[in-house]
Amino acid sequence: MTERSSLLSLSRRRLLITTSVAAAAVLVATTGLTSAQAADSPRDGGDITFLIDSLGDTWIPNNSAISSFQGHIWGHVTDKLLYVDAEGKVSPWLAERWEQNDKATEFTLHLKSGVSFSDGSPLDAAAVVANLDIWYAGRKNEGINPIGLFPKTYDHAEAVDATTVKVFFKKPTLGFIPTLGYHGSILISPKTIAQPAAQQADLSKTSGSGPFVVDSWKEGDFVKLVKRKDYNWGPAAVGHTGPAFLDSITYKLVSEPSLRVASVQSGQADVAYNASPQELKSLKEEGFTIATPRYLGFVNGWAVNTKLPPYDDVKVRQALQAGINRQEIIDTVYTPDWKLATSFIQSNVPGATDHGALLVYAPDKAEKLLDEAGWLKGADGIRVKEGKPLAITLHSNPYLATSKSIDELIAQQLGKLGWKVNIRAYDVVTYGEKVKYGGPAVPAYEVTRSFIDAGTVASILTNANNGENWFALGDSDAKLNGLRDKIAGAASIDARKPLLDELQKYVLEQGYFIPRTQIVQRIYVQSPTLKGEVYNGVAYASYYTAFITD
Repeated sequence: MTERSSLLSLSRRRLLITTSVAAAAVLVATTGLTSAQAADSPRDGGDITFLIDSLGDTWIPNNSAISSFQGHIWGHVTDKLLYVDAEGKVSPWLAERWEQNDKATEFTLHLKSGVSFSDGSPLDAAAVVANLDIWYAGRKNEGINPIGLFPKTYDHAEAVDATTVKVFFKKPTLGFIPTLGYHGSILISPKTIAQPAAQQADLSKTSGSGPFVVDSWKEGDFVKLVKRKDYNWGPAAVGHTGPAFLDSITYKLVSEPSLRVASVQSGQADVAYNASPQELKSLKEEGFTIATPRYLGFVNGWAVNTKLPPYDDVKVRQALQAGINRQEIIDTVYTPDWKLATSFIQSNVPGATDHGALLVYAPDKAEKLLDEAGWLKGADGIRVKEGKPLAITLHSNPYLATSKSIDELIAQQLGKLGWKVNIRAYDVVTYGEKVKYGGPAVPAYEVTRSFIDAGTVASILTNANNGENWFALGDSDAKLNGLRDKIAGAASIDARKPLLDELQKYVLEQGYFIPRTQIVQRIYVQSPTLKGEVYNGVAYASYYTAFITD
């Protein structure tokens, strides 16, 4: 590990202004979800500092690539086989093209030639097979986990020749191709994969094929990346394939949100991550670039533990669904950049359908359901049944800066209906240790989770094929399990679409998942002189295409 003193005091180097690269298209702003405004032509040179609120607790690639924090670094030092944009559109990257059989059980990937990892080894078919195998199985005995959303129907992969990989699945797996663009599906060198976990946890020993490499890092402090000058295989979808324009990116840990923002305002840093939503309006007015991209995935909400009374009662879950005023959350905690949930899946996910009518605030309905379930209000306003209060403990999610504020507002809303609400907040590490789906003390697990393909959802919710069993139902819900199997077995998008619609409706009707809002988990406040970044399907900012203007 290479240590280095605090990087915030370093002044930005003068830019070396060169002729813009003809092959690099000027990125045009759309909705703020696909790219930032780039009115000037890209130019080489410059160093940026990105202030972040955590750098996680491990750098083992399989374990940390899906982290909301470490994913930023992995997105710059590694590549993927496919690129997925903010609307879920899949396009070639290191896999130039692909085919699948009629049953969606066999896929052939044709790789771009001439790609190499930063350790000099080729990114060829054998390397891709090694990555597919580790994504699927991990090495659990060493503490290297599988990638959670990688298809559990995976059987094996074969290197047909240096640039051709054939992948086999035990059952139809439509989601395989999109999942190759998932932020956990990063390609690392076979030499890195072969290392034991302790060495993989040393970021300086991980070799990717991305446009940046690790220059130096210090645990819990910073990671500095420098550009790889021979990089020439970026995704065509972002309008550039050659080396990055910036010389370096430094990710610096600053835990206090106001300090991160103040550093950007004063010119000491270029990007502040996860600012308070209440600050965004004034920062826009000051001329700073604000990005609030939605990712592809689940909305922010709760997976309800149906094993824990009283949430084993559908009427109590339905009352919880009806008792939350979601518009008040947006009006109070957020800004108009946030959207109402219309399902438990973000509305920009291909396959998401609108079931907003099931999520309308209806306190009278909630009161009636609770009365029918035998929960009666006492003199103190708390509902009681058989001597026990109607209680819920909310564990604020540290991956979402606004989580505790939302919990406090919902506590007021539910309190009016007779709930006794307790709120607990932990840091990232403690939360990961104490708060689990279906945990014995967790009636409602707060979800902030991305995915690329909606077809993976049903198996995540249930326990099929080592699924995560979010609602602690096991095999008890025949309808849910039937939908899961039909979705998993669908061999075409058209056949799968009505099944996904039925699944979304059923899960919401049963109160298994309680949406709060569509999620904007990643908030960016950026210097107006930094242009050209791109936001992908899971809302990470890539500075591969970014540059600094005068």
